[in-house]
Amino acid sequence: MTQPPAGPYIARDLLHRVQVARRDRQRLLRVHVPAAEAGQARHQDYANANVLRRIVSQWGWPTRELLGEDALAAVWEIALRADALADFQRLALRLLGGAIVRGEATIQQWAHLHDRCSVNAGDPQRYGTQYVLGPDGPEPAPVEDPDQLDVRRAAVGLPPYAQTRAALRRRLGWPQAAQADPEHALSDAAAEPAGVAA
Repeated sequence: MTQPPAGPYIARDLLHRVQVARRDRQRLLRVHVPAAEAGQARHQDYANANVLRRIVSQWGWPTRELLGEDALAAVWEIALRADALADFQRLALRLLGGAIVRGEATIQQWAHLHDRCSVNAGDPQRYGTQYVLGPDGPEPAPVEDPDQLDVRRAAVGLPPYAQTRAALRRRLGWPQAAQADPEHALSDAAAEPAGVAA
């Protein structure tokens, strides 16, 4: 691996990409948009993932020294949204594990990415961080052993499920729902993840 010539330029580009993708995603979650606009947002995530994949293939998983703290968070967010590149997303999950050991990432970031990879593979998630957008707002993607969900969340430093779900609904402008059932499964959850992460 060669040393990148311009870490600050890479960092600015990644931060800009995430800012644009967030803006587009927030719009998708708040208003009904035409299918073409939704497709453009997915394409943005795909393009961002390809940029990150090239960076990782040339220089390895980005470090704080190379990019700075804010851009490291952007790297994680791009990996989290790399649904169209499932092999790369799983590689990012493994590399993120090494970054945790070096103090370059958090276990909470790893838990979110682990859940995202599981949901995209059609498997239940472990930590309850991934949601799909249903007719009544964000609903949890299927969860493994729901009775132990808050125990697993606590083990990785995540707050209780009900608290996180309520905060997500508030943030997205949806009214509070009745007590959530983390065992709730949507038939299309694995096939069409909406990209809502708590």
